Amino acid sequence: MMARLGLSAFLIASFVTPVFAADAQTQRQAIEVGRNLAKSHCATCHAIGKRGQSPNPQAPRFATLAQRYPLDNLAEAFSEGILVGHGPMPEFQFEPGQIDGLIAYLRSVQGPMKRTKRRTSK
Repeated sequence: MMARLGLSAFLIASFVTPVFAADAQTQRQAIEVGRNLAKSHCATCHAIGKRGQSPNPQAPRFATLAQRYPLDNLAEAFSEGILVGHGPMPEFQFEPGQIDGLIAYLRSVQGPMKRTKRRTSK
């Protein structure tokens, strides 16, 4: 009985491990696609890394975008053309693979979420 359980666990692990490795590789590739898009399309105005200030003070840093917007909601804006309120921004329309990459890259550079102080009632 124990031998069967051990064999079953081994077989499950041998099938699951390559899936996780493939997913990690796919994720790294998507992040690289997003990083390249950010460098070529966004870096003139936005700070696209985890640190630094945006060249355009009105353009939000990529590392803080999740504090302003749900990142998944940006996918539609990237596909239809994004309009923003921070000065002259070209209208971009990206393909689905590019959007997935850009969202993956945005997730990869997010800083810690700021916590708000809770008021205590007296």
